[in-house]
Order: sequence, then C-alpha cells, then structure tokens
Amino acid sequence: MSIQNNRLSAEEFTKNFVDVHPPFEHAEGAVIEANRCINCYDAPCTKSCPTSIDVPLFIKQIASGNIKGSAKTILSSNIMGGGCSKVCPVEKLCEGACVFNLLEDVPISIAKLQRYSTEKAIHEQWKLFERKPSNGKKVAVVGAGPAGLACAHALSLQGVEVTIYEKEEKGGGLMTYGVAAYKVTPTFCKEEVDYITSLGGITINYKQSLGKDILLADLQKNFDAVFLGIGVGIARELNIPGENADGVVDAISFIYNLRTNDFNKIAVGDKIAVIGMGMTAIDAATQSKRLGAKEVTLIYRRTENEKPCTDVELDLARLDGCSVIWLANPKEIISENGKVKQLVCSKMKLGEPDKSGRRAPVDTGETFILDVDMVIKAAGQIPFEEVIQNADLKNNQGKIMIDHLTATNHKGVFAGGDCVNGGKEVVNAVQEGKDGAKAILSYLQLESI
Repeated sequence: MSIQNNRLSAEEFTKNFVDVHPPFEHAEGAVIEANRCINCYDAPCTKSCPTSIDVPLFIKQIASGNIKGSAKTILSSNIMGGGCSKVCPVEKLCEGACVFNLLEDVPISIAKLQRYSTEKAIHEQWKLFERKPSNGKKVAVVGAGPAGLACAHALSLQGVEVTIYEKEEKGGGLMTYGVAAYKVTPTFCKEEVDYITSLGGITINYKQSLGKDILLADLQKNFDAVFLGIGVGIARELNIPGENADGVVDAISFIYNLRTNDFNKIAVGDKIAVIGMGMTAIDAATQSKRLGAKEVTLIYRRTENEKPCTDVELDLARLDGCSVIWLANPKEIISENGKVKQLVCSKMKLGEPDKSGRRAPVDTGETFILDVDMVIKAAGQIPFEEVIQNADLKNNQGKIMIDHLTATNHKGVFAGGDCVNGGKEVVNAVQEGKDGAKAILSYLQLESI
C-alpha cells in the first residue's frame, strides 16, 4: 500500500481533527453549568474517581469565581487533571456516577468544567505548588508517562531530586503518543509536561531506554530509590496466516505515526478493517475515516454487550461512518503481490459462561471474506516482557509484581501504571504513581504526602 499524499488538504485535516469535546467558550457557560451541581454529601463522583478529586468542591469554586482554587483542588489530587479531562472515560467514572443520571437528567459536565480550570492553570502557568527545600535524596523514575510524572511531581514536592529516564523524544507517554489527535493535541501534552516539571527538582533525560541505555542495577547504585513506570506498548499479534503482508499495521504504530508526522505522510487505505473494540481500536478507526478512508469496519469477536470501549466512543465511530461486525474473528489475511487484498473472518458464537460468568466466543466453523487494502491490529497490548525479565523483576506474564506498598522484589525499586496493571486508564496510572511516591517517601523515611 502506497502512502496517500493527496487525500486531504490541510484545511480538511484541520476540520476533521478539530477538538471532539470543545471547551466552554465563555466563563459564563462554565459558571452556569457549575451552578447545576447540588454538592452531594458523600459525593459518588469523587468516589468513582481513581485519584479522588473532590469534584463538588472544585465545581463550587468555579461557581464562586475562584478558578485558581478550583485548579489547585483538581491538580492536588491529579497533577495530570488537564489531560484526564480530555481523555478519561467519564461516562463510566465521575459523570457516570452523577446523581442526575438517577433523575434521568443530563449529568454535570464534570470533565468540561475540569478542563476549564486546568487549562487556565497550564496556559497561564499559575504557580499553585511550592516545593520544599532539597533534602539530599535522589530518586530515579523510568518513564515520563502519567505514572512516572505523577510520582516525580509528588516526590519533588517533598524536596526529593528526581531524574526521569524516558525512551521517547517527548514526555507524556500514552497521552503524547497513543491517543487520537482530536482528543488531545501534542502541543497541549508538551504544555502539561512542562507545567508539571516547572515545579523544579525534576530532570528528564530523553532517548533513554531501560535495558539498553540504562540498567536497573546502575540506577539502584546511583539513586536512593527507583520507580518504574515503563507502561506497555508492544501490540498483540493476531497469529494468523498473512499477518506480515504490506498494509497490515498495529494500531499503536499507526497512532504514533499520526502523532509524530505530517498528516500527508500517513499511509491509509480505501477499505480498512480494524481488529478490536477497545479505545485504541476506536481511535484508529475514527482517525482512518477522518484521514480519508472510504470504508472502515471494526471487527470484534464478542457481542456489543461485551465491548471494552464505552458507548460514547462507539457512537463517535459510528457517527464518523465506521461500521461494526460483531461475533467475528480474523482467520487469515490474503495478499496479492505482497499487499493486503482480503481478510477472512470466522463467524463466532458465545459459549457457556466460565467461572467468572463471562461467555467465551466459540468458532462456528463458518467464514466470510472482506475486501480490504489495510488491516489495523488493535487486539490489545502486551508488556515489555524481555526488558522486565532481563532486569530480574518478579512478574506475571510480563506484568511487574508489586506488594501493597508498590515495592518490587528488588529493594528500593517500586513500580506502577500499565507495566503493573496491564493497561488501564490514564487516571489509574496517575494514582499508582502517587501511591509509588508515598511508598518511596516512607522507604526514605521522609514526611509522607
């Protein structure tokens, strides 16, 4: 498949990738929405937030005009509250827990209000935090993604000198390299990383990969403690014939290329099949359509009831013109002259429930064929198993194993985020980074956060 250089004009690209969840245009709009909140006692929205943001408080602060106070309330709990306001699946977290849902009314626009405060703080560089004097302790953080940044910020607040080692050229992790461009821009990601490090006491060394440029044993020697927040990033293989044909790409690489290259240098076919139904699959499918693909079909081996993405995400894909085939599983990719030509899929049915109550898909023996010129694999990600094993870290199929204090089997080495949980939301990684910082402070016998 050749790169399509003339599919979209610059104007069309800008229009297609405009902010999918636009912010409040005027302060009045934010205040009006904030005044809808009834400030629930024992607020379910706060309980449903992995970082425990005091949602009623920050909304009340917006309603009273205290935007700085609102931003501090948010960022004190979630230093990446700006990015999370754009990418969090709020319909199954804070907004999904809003009591207005029980009243069959529209829930409070919590994410939009959170974005309103945090964007002001980041764009205007409000100094909301004061770092304690340096205490002489040094901690290495591997990975400048949400977990690593949250850990580094929490440690630096207490006077710890933090050095982050990041394998990419920019910080932000998944936020910078793995999310659809219409949700959060690379420019905002850089602003957010810069805002976090503006606290002081945090140095980021880029193009430094664990196991290649830096070794865990050396970090243990040179630092008082180490936090690993290396995430996951290796795309799961389909393990079917024809998978290596020209035109078969993984969704992570596809989105990465879109985030790091000019749009007219991104290869996109006319008829695309996307394998998977998670957030990454949706991002790959919608962006393919917005890049000019004529047909995009999502293939999922279970039914709509079992889909891992949210209804909001799926609706977005459908509104963009993507179609879905449920109970289908890729069986073979047929190529012609080395290029993708067709995708053969098995028809599936749901079998008997297992011990967890989930019904596994079973092959019916029937197949169907789709004419395609591009296949995007989005069947999940797997951990950096080789890196983790080479570092002699106790793991479960590549996921780093930790105790209740986020400690690994190596003394003074802690871990959190996707490299531990296997791949959850950005907000979960932030909380696990905070948990890691708390454990490290205790280990270093410093004041806890």
